[in-house]
Amino acid sequence: MDTYLETERLALRRFTADDADLLIELDSDPAVMRYLTGGRPTAPEIVRERHIPNILAGYEKWGGDLGLFAAHEKDGGAFIGWFILRPRAEGPLDEVELGYRLRQAAWGNGYATEGSRALLGKAFTELGVRMVWAQTMSVNHGSRNIMEKLDMTLVGTTPTPADMEAIEGSVHGGVRYEITKERWTRQ
Repeated sequence: MDTYLETERLALRRFTADDADLLIELDSDPAVMRYLTGGRPTAPEIVRERHIPNILAGYEKWGGDLGLFAAHEKDGGAFIGWFILRPRAEGPLDEVELGYRLRQAAWGNGYATEGSRALLGKAFTELGVRMVWAQTMSVNHGSRNIMEKLDMTLVGTTPTPADMEAIEGSVHGGVRYEITKERWTRQ
């Protein structure tokens, strides 16, 4: 495995063209997709024809340093989901998004916090990042708790995108959290 980052219990690696089935399985769980699509799975052809090519193009664009990374348990190698550390499409490289999508079986084990904390460390010490941000629905208390554990600051609300208006809780909009390198260094 071409390891991008390791934590005590996780190994993160770049996705390959052969990983579509991992993403299809992840996105087929209604609980995983609850706050993204209202529980609807991502169509397999979308993953194969759009998501995988976009992920691989991101590695090319950002030299493999930023993008979407497959997460596996170090003990046994099970795929648990993915983490993201990347700028907006045309955004500055020193402002990046942090995110994750984990299999339901991995929830409650501290993996989201562990992987995210390691990515913040890499972003601020190796990649020249100045600020990391994350967004979620206001009602997604699980993700909000993780952002707060990471010492990220709630900086505002975000409107619900039109394609998410039918999702339970969408009337409350979203929230945006941020952490700067300066704040991270003080921890």
